[in-house]
Amino acid sequence: MLRGDFLRALSRDHHQGLSAALRLKRTTSATAREARQQFLDFWWTEGRRHFRIEEEVLLPAYARHRNVDDPAVVRVLTEHVDLRRRAIDLEATERPEIAQLHELGERLQGHIRHEERVLFPKIEAAIPEAELGDLAEAIERAEGSS
Repeated sequence: MLRGDFLRALSRDHHQGLSAALRLKRTTSATAREARQQFLDFWWTEGRRHFRIEEEVLLPAYARHRNVDDPAVVRVLTEHVDLRRRAIDLEATERPEIAQLHELGERLQGHIRHEERVLFPKIEAAIPEAELGDLAEAIERAEGSS
């Protein structure tokens, strides 16, 4: 999906997240340890930073123009907590169950799809064009400081 400049970096992160989710969903007992490590590498290098940028920059900008309790926002924040907890649990487990990896992959994929198909279009429609440049700069600064 074509995104405005201010969301392109976050959408690129989503592409990496979808790759990690697909690996998790396809993992077998023979590839479980590798899939676990690939997810954790993604999580520590991109996933945590991505969540933080959404929570500290993007969603507050959206909340200036729409209700903070918008169901799309509530879902994203709830899923961030769940995915963080799952990443922590996975890191503590050397030999995760295949079902645990598959479920993490499903949840991550569903989360990203929700953001791309529901939340991001709402944000693009809500934020006035006059504010988009400042928001793009704030996201860029946040990406650089991570």
